[in-house]
Amino acid sequence: MTNRLKNQSSRRLACEACGTEFGCNLSGPCWCNDEAFRMPLPVDGNDCLCPDCLRKLAMQRAGAA
Repeated sequence: MTNRLKNQSSRRLACEACGTEFGCNLSGPCWCNDEAFRMPLPVDGNDCLCPDCLRKLAMQRAGAA
């Protein structure tokens, strides 16, 4: 069985929250690796968030803690 993630180096995504287009690098460092916070990867069928929306969500969750 072939691991399809190994066959993709990067992809263009539309943010689940706002629709902004951004890049995701599956075969190397991605922009999200440089963020100071860590969020779990989406597992509910959704996809990644853009940098701005991910930061907003992290601030919301930090404020709720």
